[in-house]
Amino acid sequence: MQRARALLLAGDGMANTAIAAQVGATVKTVRAWRERFVGEGLVKFAQVKEGRGRKATIPQAKIEEIDDLTLHSKPAGETHWSCRTMAAKTGVSSSQVQRIWSARGLKPHLVDTFKLSNDPQFETKLVDVVGLYLNPPEQAIVLCMDDKSQIQALDRTQPSLPLKPGRAGTMTHDYKRNGTTTLFAALEVATGKVIGQCLPKHRHDEFLTFLRRIDRAVPADLQVHLILDNYATHNHADVTKWLTKHPRFHLHFTPTSSSWLNLVERWFRDLDQKALRRGVFKSVPDLITAIEDYLNAHNDQPRPLVWTASAESILEKVTRGRVALNQVTNTGTDH
Repeated sequence: MQRARALLLAGDGMANTAIAAQVGATVKTVRAWRERFVGEGLVKFAQVKEGRGRKATIPQAKIEEIDDLTLHSKPAGETHWSCRTMAAKTGVSSSQVQRIWSARGLKPHLVDTFKLSNDPQFETKLVDVVGLYLNPPEQAIVLCMDDKSQIQALDRTQPSLPLKPGRAGTMTHDYKRNGTTTLFAALEVATGKVIGQCLPKHRHDEFLTFLRRIDRAVPADLQVHLILDNYATHNHADVTKWLTKHPRFHLHFTPTSSSWLNLVERWFRDLDQKALRRGVFKSVPDLITAIEDYLNAHNDQPRPLVWTASAESILEKVTRGRVALNQVTNTGTDH
């Protein structure tokens, strides 16, 4: 852009000194641009001449060595490379290693967790659940249901210090256990509202108690589609008998090892981060009160969690994951 402006001003008959002042360059530079334009035209005008520009400080062979070591080896006695260990190994600076990794999108200090479901009915269950998200049935309510068990009422061994300018709030790293509770929750996909109930345990008896809670909360003229995992209590004989007597309830099981498919898990994460992790609870009733306060505040201004991924796109990713996993298994390496 700077060179183009200089040429346009020169075409208007402006002197080099005036052009230099307007475009922020030296008179010598403006003169060189004009001479190059006369000699070569615009074809190569924006290109840096051979031999000019910033010189590479690391040979290409060294860059390829760092790339290969990062992808196909580990430092002695360690699980992954750091900038410093790689710098010591290859004889370059740690900042140079960082630039090489950044340019290639390499992040050896990070690791993502995953697990591919081995459920033989994975595709059928996936299509069923995603279908409820993307095309919910009419005259029905779709609920994502699960229980968060063994929520601990943790009290700190010393009082916490409040937040103040220049210092974060503090709390002791150790704690006292004051009991546990189990939260049963059902998130309404359409609105984001949550039906919740804290119960002592998570047996089939408690599950039935929560089903009755849902039955009372949902208008009688609506069908109830529950998305939940295939936990043993959900298939207990007493549960099956209750469902037979309440035909408007329809259970849709997620595949094994696929909790990510249940939207209520996201709500559980928010509950943990916003109400539980930094809480101080001297008793189980204190803990239950905090959970109910968060639940009520959420339901005052609910926001639906919108599912956008199609079953086809998920299946494509799973297929690629299985291919990659099989390659690792066959070669006997983790790279």
